[in-house]
Amino acid sequence: MAQSMFEKYGGFAEVRKVVSAFYDEVLDDNLLQRHFVGVNMRQLIDHQTKMISSLLGGPAHLSKEELARAHRRREITEEDYDRLCDILDETLDDAGFEDADRDAVVREVENLRSFIVE
Repeated sequence: MAQSMFEKYGGFAEVRKVVSAFYDEVLDDNLLQRHFVGVNMRQLIDHQTKMISSLLGGPAHLSKEELARAHRRREITEEDYDRLCDILDETLDDAGFEDADRDAVVREVENLRSFIVE
């Protein structure tokens, strides 16, 4: 049986490190930081760890309906989402993800755009 990316990159503990590094960059980004004022970052990092784990083939699962509901009225633009995907790609690269795996994860996140961008 083939190893999932979730297993390959270390499971929840390692995915959480990647997600934390991602949000460090997002919170430093002038375009994106406005979306996170007053947000419980610990809770968001937990949520995102589950989402990214799911995209990597891990046991967590979040529905697209939950995703849409969580981002409703957040006023996330196409430009915001493009920047978010760029930061994710850079973070995965820094974390040692192979090019094909990094591309696959970013492509999966791109496929969620319609549930997040208003």
